[in-house]
Amino acid sequence: MKIGIDLGGTNIRIGKLHEGQMIRKVAAASPSQMNVEDSIAYLKSLITPLLSPEVSGIGIGVPSVVDVEEGIVYNAMFIPSWEEVPLKSLLEEAFHIPVFVNNDSNCFALGEKRFGEGKPFANMLGVTLGTGVGAGVIIHGELYNGRNTGAGEIGCLRYLDQVYEYYCASTFFTACHNMTGKEAAARARDNDAEALRIWEEYGRHLGELVKAILYAYDPEAIIFGGGITEAYPLFAKSMQDELQSFLYPKSLEKLHIRISTNPDIAILGAAALIPSSCHT
Repeated sequence: MKIGIDLGGTNIRIGKLHEGQMIRKVAAASPSQMNVEDSIAYLKSLITPLLSPEVSGIGIGVPSVVDVEEGIVYNAMFIPSWEEVPLKSLLEEAFHIPVFVNNDSNCFALGEKRFGEGKPFANMLGVTLGTGVGAGVIIHGELYNGRNTGAGEIGCLRYLDQVYEYYCASTFFTACHNMTGKEAAARARDNDAEALRIWEEYGRHLGELVKAILYAYDPEAIIFGGGITEAYPLFAKSMQDELQSFLYPKSLEKLHIRISTNPDIAILGAAALIPSSCHT
C-alpha cells in the first residue's frame, strides 16, 4: 500500500492506495496561512489516520520547486511560510517510512502517464489550468524533472504584456474580466454573448500556449487538467482555430489533445513517485 498526497494552495487531498486503486481518501483545507511548524504538525495529523503496517511509502506533490534527492521544498506557491522546508526528512522522522517529494504538476503528468489519458504516449505533457498554469514533462515514458523539478514551467514564459499564466489561468477571468471562471462558464451556457466572447478569447490564448509547447517539446500528446477544463467545450474551437497558424501542420496533425477524466489523478501520480522496490 502507498499514500499519495496532492498539496495545493486551497486543499490537501490524501489517498491510500493498494496496487493503484484508491481504498480511502481524505480532503482538508491547505495550511496556506500557517507557519512552518504548525503546517507540518497539521499535515502529520492528516496522514496519521491513513497509516498502517502495510504502507510502504508516502509520495507528495507540492506547488513549488523541489530538491528531489533531499526532498527539500523551496518557495511553495500559496504557502508563504514554506521558503525552505526539508519535507522528506521531517515526515520520515515522524513516520519511519520512505517519503518522496516532487512538484504537483509533475505528479499530475505522472499520474496521467501511469493511470490516465497519457497511457498510450511515450512523450507527453500534462498541463494543469486553474489558479495557475503548471506542466509536467514525460520523455520516453518517464518523468523528466530537470534539476529542480522546474522543467515544463511554461506558464512563467513571457507572453504579451505578462506571462502565459496570466492569460491561461483563473487570473484571465478575475483580472481581465472581473468575474470568476465558474461565473463566466455559467453565463456562457446561458448563451450570454459577452461570456461566450470571453471564452473564445481564452481559447485563443490557450492556443498560443499550445504552440509554445509544440515548439519547445514537440510531444505526442498534451493532457489538460484542472478546474478550467470543465468548460472545455466553450473554448475548444477557438483554441483549435488558433493552432492552425502553427508553422508545422504535419506535426499538428499528429498531436493528441485530451482532457483528464480522473479527479484523483494527481494523488495517483504522487503515489507513483514511490518505487516498487520500497516495501514494508
